Amino acid sequence: MTRDDVKRTILGVWRVEQPRLITSLSRMLRDVPLAEDLTQETLIAALEHWPADGIPDKPGAWLMATAKRRALDHLRHVSMRTQKHGMLAHDLAREQDTMPDLDSRFDDDIGDELLRLIFTACHPLLSREARAALALRMICGLTTEEIARAFLQAETTIAQRIVRAKRTLSDSGLAYETPRGAELSERLASVLEVVYLIFNEGYTAARGDEWLRPQLCNEALRIGRVLTSIAPSEPEAHGLLALMEFNASRMAARTDAAGEPILLTDQNRALWDRLQIRRGQLALARARELGGAGGFYALQAAIAACHAEADAPDATDWRRIATLYGDLAALLDSPVIALNRAVAIGMVEGPRAALAIVDGLADEPTLKSYHLLPSVRGDLLHRLGRFAEAHTAFEAAAALAGNTREREFLKRRAAAAARAAQDQDGRTDPSIA
Repeated sequence: MTRDDVKRTILGVWRVEQPRLITSLSRMLRDVPLAEDLTQETLIAALEHWPADGIPDKPGAWLMATAKRRALDHLRHVSMRTQKHGMLAHDLAREQDTMPDLDSRFDDDIGDELLRLIFTACHPLLSREARAALALRMICGLTTEEIARAFLQAETTIAQRIVRAKRTLSDSGLAYETPRGAELSERLASVLEVVYLIFNEGYTAARGDEWLRPQLCNEALRIGRVLTSIAPSEPEAHGLLALMEFNASRMAARTDAAGEPILLTDQNRALWDRLQIRRGQLALARARELGGAGGFYALQAAIAACHAEADAPDATDWRRIATLYGDLAALLDSPVIALNRAVAIGMVEGPRAALAIVDGLADEPTLKSYHLLPSVRGDLLHRLGRFAEAHTAFEAAAALAGNTREREFLKRRAAAAARAAQDQDGRTDPSIA
């Protein structure tokens, strides 16, 4: 195994284990920013030792042991300053005994350490944007660049948010805590947003070699179910759960045996999980019963339901989807929502009408590095028979895509468009060969 292979393995293990490390250290230290810093030091230790010593048989256990050892070193340092030497061994032993295992659960109102971490990161002292960025860094293991792509913002802006958020939490002296009552309700909207972003990263990974990160989707779903139990009267909690259930129902059909993406219209719908679709329908019905049909997540869930309930691509109610995207755009002025609405318009009124909308979004600053803008444009051009232009658009989309699978998929679409253009012209055009 080459050094690059080892590094890729380390980063792959890291993405899975980081939330567990931070939750364990946060429980132990009662200090989320410090836990995150020590967890980052653990990653550095792995990058230093594994290439030379080899990958451990149980890499997750190695990371956890190293992280806890660093936390104990910190506690020793603090204890040496504040306690007599005779008390130190007793205190450290007590800390060691109370350290949770990887899958520990604790008896409190929430009963979930990862959710407790999200609530702590979503403290009202932090701005809405800072809460989400910090949580994505700690929970998903996303890099600053990946978070910036998720928010369609500059990397420097996100980096500053994360630094300020960690400083605010440290300076405030806030404990790693479980909010209750009114305080829980106050943070719920931010927590829902973070869970939504975690699921989205799992559903379509921004970076890496795999298009899906199922463990993140499963974690987000689990947290979403917990949230509906602790906030049963919050319609948006049920709306978010419905959205995740509908989307997750398609997971088995979204990639082929080699892990390559499959477009929605080409998916084998027999592989869609009907039980999960039913759970989505029930959650959406509950959101509507609570008066939340027009909520941000409930509207998206209604769109997902249109896909999930269609037995075949031709049976999809695209007109309703376009209307729902219009309702969503009225709720939140977003160029990404406008782009999605254009796709639906294209299915109802044809690709020419949709292309006019997409071209109108070309100068949107937040979409300059958004690969799905040229990707959608390429699809519309291909449907119009403008294959050379479609080739150019797909190439542009591939250049912007951060995920390896998605980039290769877009390159294949570009190549197919190039071949179609050659067949159309009856000659080889050197600009697209």
